[in-house]
Amino acid sequence: MLSDHLNCSFVVGVFLVYGLNQGFSYSFFKVVSDYYWKDVQKVQPSAVQLYVGLYYIPWLMKPMWGLLTDVFPVMGYHRRPYFVVAGVVGSVSALVVALGGQLAAAGAVICMIGIAAGVAIADVTIDACIARNSIEIRSLAPDMQSLCGFCSSAGALIGYSTSGFFVHRLGAQGALGLLVISPAFLVVLGFVIYEVKTNDHDHTPSDQKKGTGKLVDAVKGMYKTLLFPQVWKPSLYMFLSLALNISTHEGQFYWYTDPKAGPAFSQEFVGMIYAVGAMASIIGVLIYHKTLKDLPFRKILFGAQLLFGVTGMLDLLFISRWNLRLGIPDPLFVVTEECVSRIVSRVRWMPMIVLSTRLCPLGIEGTFFALLMCIDSFGSLSSKWAGGAVLHIFHVTRTDFRNLWLAVLIRNLLRIATLALIFLVPNADRSEVLVPPHLLSNSKSCSSPCDEDNQFTREFQENLEIKLWINARNTRAT
Repeated sequence: MLSDHLNCSFVVGVFLVYGLNQGFSYSFFKVVSDYYWKDVQKVQPSAVQLYVGLYYIPWLMKPMWGLLTDVFPVMGYHRRPYFVVAGVVGSVSALVVALGGQLAAAGAVICMIGIAAGVAIADVTIDACIARNSIEIRSLAPDMQSLCGFCSSAGALIGYSTSGFFVHRLGAQGALGLLVISPAFLVVLGFVIYEVKTNDHDHTPSDQKKGTGKLVDAVKGMYKTLLFPQVWKPSLYMFLSLALNISTHEGQFYWYTDPKAGPAFSQEFVGMIYAVGAMASIIGVLIYHKTLKDLPFRKILFGAQLLFGVTGMLDLLFISRWNLRLGIPDPLFVVTEECVSRIVSRVRWMPMIVLSTRLCPLGIEGTFFALLMCIDSFGSLSSKWAGGAVLHIFHVTRTDFRNLWLAVLIRNLLRIATLALIFLVPNADRSEVLVPPHLLSNSKSCSSPCDEDNQFTREFQENLEIKLWINARNTRAT
């Protein structure tokens, strides 16, 4: 269905960015970097959470990447050059950390941030394409997000399945060198993905002034959109739901692999745990796509958040070793827990992404979608650092896990407490217009950031959205 309405190179780009770059590289990087900090750098789990939080810096800069792709084309192209930049940055960073010998912790963090930057730049570039297509072909928005989720889960399956093997064979530092592969494909994508060339490549003073004006108008448009209640309320909910879900991952990972206090899972088995979870994520995508995508956002997110808090108690059972008292062996219990957690997490995450695309005004859709994802990234960063602080406060170290259960309990209680904020989510489904099309019509941001060649299409769509907006308001009023 997507290939009938969208260019094939766009679909290929989704496969490469979400499948190879985010799915494979992220999952592979997640396992390998955990072993790198634990076995090569030998740091405490609370410190690792601080370092991992720094990985989100490139994601916090997504609005800047979005502004660059929207208003500053390179040689007449808004998207293609930024795929090339992402590939170069990611490749160089992976090579340095793999071949640089015994790096200092600060140098290793910089390289890890560079790897994350390559992923983030490619992500915001393809997201700009997705956001525009979601606005222009509204009915395909869930299908495009389902394709992204499916590609990400499938890539993660491969990455997790092979990560433990390569850590065992090459060592954690050597395995990081394999992360050069996916950025190399991004460079190729930058030369082949379809994009209409604009006339903005002539670097005259008037064109530079025009580009600056576009930047100013885009910033004003973002600010004006954020002031709209139907935008800032769900944005605030998405941030708080992520920030309050404090992360205890590194403490649990150290416990998983500890030969005395924990179950002492092998490198290969740790990778397989996450691989099975990736398969479960695909099931979560299918559940959302087949049965939940037409339900109101508030209803979906309430149920998903409730399940998210309840199923988190499985971690508490495992750390407390109650599974052994019930006669359930560690491998079976942890795989079951991972599957349940991934399915619920995916069902919880996908309506947030669809909702985010519905909050983007036409003309600055790439920039504004990047801003929303930046807010989400800041929530994830807050989650990592808050979790690291909790692990430090309760003295969870490389060898002392006596209070790990308490950190996990606090995490689960905060998940359930998030339900009190569900009123911030609009009680609307994906077909309703959340952002009125006239929101930016009185400012230059409605026309300046947009391509002049798309003026007729934009005016036609705005007339249609005005009718949908009026109908939606009348429906809610009654």
